[in-house]
Amino acid sequence: MNENNETLTRGFTLLGLFTHDKGSGFFFGVICAVFFMAMIANGVMIFLINIDPHLHTPMYFLLSHLSIIDTLYISTIVPKMLVDYLMGERTISFIACTAQCFLYMGFMGAEFFLLGLMAYDRYVAICNPLRYPVLISWPVCWMILASSWFGGALDSFLLTPITMSLPFCASHQINHFFCEAPTMLRLACGDRTTYETVMYVCCVAMLLIPFSVVTASYTRILITVHQMTSAEGRKKAFATCSSHMIVVTLFYGAALYTYMLPQSYHTPIKDKVFSAFYTILTPLLNPLIYSLRNKDVMGALKRAVARC
Repeated sequence: MNENNETLTRGFTLLGLFTHDKGSGFFFGVICAVFFMAMIANGVMIFLINIDPHLHTPMYFLLSHLSIIDTLYISTIVPKMLVDYLMGERTISFIACTAQCFLYMGFMGAEFFLLGLMAYDRYVAICNPLRYPVLISWPVCWMILASSWFGGALDSFLLTPITMSLPFCASHQINHFFCEAPTMLRLACGDRTTYETVMYVCCVAMLLIPFSVVTASYTRILITVHQMTSAEGRKKAFATCSSHMIVVTLFYGAALYTYMLPQSYHTPIKDKVFSAFYTILTPLLNPLIYSLRNKDVMGALKRAVARC
């Protein structure tokens, strides 16, 4: 009880992604640029999809919500990290740490499911185009969106109380740039069996199932594309699918390392690098790869600029 009271009073110290050496200013500038570019790119996507009637389709509806999740996701982590570096203040209260843990797991879980269901959407569009209006109708789209948010919320409500109720008696220094659950676990000295069991079950549901859907969907897509008679169409489809798979692999691969690899394989540096992939880099890559390279989106952007 005294240890829990001390945690509530003292909070934690985030050691952060940056050290105050000669190279830290450069990395700070890179993270700043990535953050603002991600916010702008996702904001543009949300704006264009909402105002342009040509983009009022199921695919772009799902993409707009992916941009919303990415915007909220990166905003949960990066601004605190940047402000801490500028102010030289790295403390975070227990309540703020709990809130950050809850929010990032919710947004991350929602994105896991949404990316998997978006891959299924592309599979239906390319492999079963005649059945697309039935299989991906507007009610189905809303069900996809609701299930994604429900999955993310379930992840948060299951893991956050277990993580933050453990006694943190080893140290109050978090060797990370945000309150990530596996890192918090290493600070705890209580019985972690329940946490590890729930974490494993959640990761199987949140990571392996959506990633299996993505892999199966894109495998079928690539087989269908390979059978196309048009060399130009085959080349374009391969380029699109490969870029999608690169982003998805980065996102899921980094998360699989963080949440499913045994702790003996982890180091603080590796944890920070892999976490940066799915918390900082992916929210920038998603709109660039999925949307802004698309002719329909570029056409909508030109029409919006012409109206200004």
